[in-house]
Formats: sequence, C-alpha cells, structure tokens
Amino acid sequence: MSAEQRGNLDAILRQSAFPVDSDVSEQRRQLRELLSGQPLPADVTVTAAELGGVHTAEVTVDGVQPRHVVLYLHGGVYVLGDAFGAADLASQIGRRIGAKVFSVDYRLAPEDPYPAAVDDALAAYEALLHDGIAPSDVVFAGESAGGGLAVATLVNARDRGLPLPAAAYAMSPYADLTLAGASMETKREADPLMSRELLQARVGDYAAGKDAAVGLISPIFADLSGLPPLIIQVGTHEVLLDDAVRLAGVAATADVEVTLDITPGVPHVFQTYHAILDEAAAALDRAGQLLSARLARTQPPGPTARTGIVNDRSST
Repeated sequence: MSAEQRGNLDAILRQSAFPVDSDVSEQRRQLRELLSGQPLPADVTVTAAELGGVHTAEVTVDGVQPRHVVLYLHGGVYVLGDAFGAADLASQIGRRIGAKVFSVDYRLAPEDPYPAAVDDALAAYEALLHDGIAPSDVVFAGESAGGGLAVATLVNARDRGLPLPAAAYAMSPYADLTLAGASMETKREADPLMSRELLQARVGDYAAGKDAAVGLISPIFADLSGLPPLIIQVGTHEVLLDDAVRLAGVAATADVEVTLDITPGVPHVFQTYHAILDEAAAALDRAGQLLSARLARTQPPGPTARTGIVNDRSST
C-alpha cells in the first residue's frame, strides 16, 4: 500500500472540499461538476429503472452474469447526490459478487425530509420481493448517509415483518445525526472533507424538526436485534470514524453478526477512489468475499454474535 497515494488523495480532497458556508444548491452544483469529470468504466452500463414507484439506476457489468441483487443507497448527507452518480462505486460491488445493482434515487431533503428516504428505500426493497427476488439473494449496500440508510431500512423492514436480505455493507456510515461521536473533534484535522460544521448545517434539512436520535434517522439508537450480518468499513481519517465503531458495537450487543473493518490513513468513503488508492480496491475485495460467503449460505443468521475486527495495517 502506498503512503504516496494516500498523501496525493488527501491533497486533492482538501482542494475540493465544500466551503462550510455553502448552501445546498451550491453543494449540489459542485458535486455534479466533480462527478462529471469521472467517467464510468467502459464495461459498466447504467439505465434508468423503477422499483415500487421509486426511480433507480440499474447498473450492470459486462461479462458478469448476475446471480444476486444489490440494493444500493448513495451518500450525500440526505441532501446531495443521486443514483446515477453512485453507479461507479455500486458497480464495484456488483462485479465482485456477481450481482445486478439497483441504485435507489431516493427523495432528498430539504424538499423531502425524513421519512421520505426511508420510505423510498423500503418501497424499492418491497418491489424486489414482489418481483420474486428471494431475500437470500439480496444485499443492501451504501456509503455515508446511504450506509446509515441501509441499516435503517433493515430495521424498518424487520419491524414491518418483511423477510430480510442476506447481508448489508456500509461504507463510512453516517449513523448518528446527533453528531455525538468523539471523532467529530479528534479527527477534525485529519479529515480532508467532512467536519461537524458541514454536517450540522444539513441535519435540520433532513430531520425537519424531529428528534435526530430517532432510530430510523440515526440507526445507532435503533434496536438492531434480528438483523442480518453487517459489514462496516471506515477509515481513520474521518470524523465519522466513531459512527462506524459505535454502530458495530450496538449491532454486536444485539447479537448481530458484524465485521468492523478499519483502514488507517484513509478518508471518508475511501472505496470511491479504488482506481488510484490500493487500500480502496483491497477493502472492496474484502467486502466482496464476505458478501459472497454470506450469499452462499441459505440458513438464517444464528442467535450468537460473531464480531470480526479487521485492521488493515499493511500500509503503516
């Protein structure tokens, strides 16, 4: 693993970080501009689709015979991003586990605050089940807010009596909108992208006057019992480090099988930079292996927690 790669990426991200005082429309414009300069791999096809009345992007990879389905939830603190902008990262999961990906274009705040995103994610999953897709052939995945939303959707589906997917993969999950994690301060200087101030400015857009500690807003406060296995990845150079660590702890306490995979020296959703960062491709490979192993099992999750902690120190 290359310290030079990490250093170059850090410098690039610091130059492209959103100003703290920028509004939603400006942040959306900057994100669109950034994504427009990152073309998809030539073997990835993205087409507009719909699940349960919710717009999605259907992502396929040439040469990959889909045996499974990934329901993907993009990041963007619930106010930014879209299903198509997440297609590259989503496709990396699909190619590793032999799956078709549906990236969900859930409604965004402040125009559509909570529970719009939660409702849309659940509607998309229900549509997969209605279409005859076995839950054992489905995994949820998401980054940042999408990682938190993936866990919230598991909780919502469980509470509504729906069969649950085989597993969920959360990259740098934004799981606590009360922003109570100690790493909000301890990782302030290390994080090239995120800060408490940037996040705080958007919390009200999504929560819209509701308590940010509601379990479906901040799944770190939810009852996670009965959920399928969780794979949680995070870097040490991000203010959301504690969101991931605490979420894994809450899951383990609830007897959920959880793998917490921490990579030193990398930023928020570092998997996005798989083309230029060795650690990113390696993390996606590890997640792909765990997801594939879970999909190969047909029995429901057992009652005993099995927590694996992976700390990738090969690059230190």
